[in-house]
Amino acid sequence: MLTTSRGWRREGHTIGLVPTMGALHAGHMSLVERACRENSRVVVSIFVNPIQFGPKEDLDRYPTSPERDLGLLQQAGVGALYMPTAKVMYPPQATTRIKVFGVGETIEGAARPGHFEGVATVVAKLFNATEPDRAYFGQKDAQQVAVVKRLALDLDTGVQICVGRTVREPDGLALSSRNAYLTPQERQSASCLSFALERAARAYKAGERDFKELKRGIQEVLQAEPLAKVDYLDLVDPDTFTPPGSLAVMAVWIGKTRLIDNHDLATPFSG
Repeated sequence: MLTTSRGWRREGHTIGLVPTMGALHAGHMSLVERACRENSRVVVSIFVNPIQFGPKEDLDRYPTSPERDLGLLQQAGVGALYMPTAKVMYPPQATTRIKVFGVGETIEGAARPGHFEGVATVVAKLFNATEPDRAYFGQKDAQQVAVVKRLALDLDTGVQICVGRTVREPDGLALSSRNAYLTPQERQSASCLSFALERAARAYKAGERDFKELKRGIQEVLQAEPLAKVDYLDLVDPDTFTPPGSLAVMAVWIGKTRLIDNHDLATPFSG
């Protein structure tokens, strides 16, 4: 356990944890601000987790901005910053990995084999290091949220998983560190993801319950954008990530950048 967290625990403080990979944006900071409201002490972790990246993914070029991140967290009143190295997290002799079956194997889990195993392992290690009462994750990574909830429950961690709404740009694009990869033209094209979700939410509100029709409507919007290439698109149950369900999930390539987004069609879309 972190020495800082141990001292806080002895003093009777409640501890909130916000796990991040850095390159902080308004979405991360909304989680930090909520954690500061709901706990007497907050830890933010910054760690680009190598074992959740596949061999042909963007580990080597993942955005980083440590000085800027530190300034934002100091302004927010965060009590501690945890920035372990890969050697500290995964020493050469370490061989343990955690796999969440079921919800961790579908959709994003099927598209990126090993990804959620890496997520589950690092989250468990962060929980052990900081012993939080609450941990904060963003709805943009909806399947990650479902995996972490399952892990927290199954391993009897006692950690309350708190989910923050997806924070979006004025045109609806979900905030993501990977948005920095987009060229100006690609950035404009990327708004098709939120347009597609908003269209489906309007259809659902109007009474459409045929999941094939809802999915078709989303596909039409995405296919109309020349720079967009759909990796996956489905309507799933938000807890199990198996179809059918009201949660629209997608991964879309915009040029060479892979973006994910989701929205529960049973709730109003707020872009």
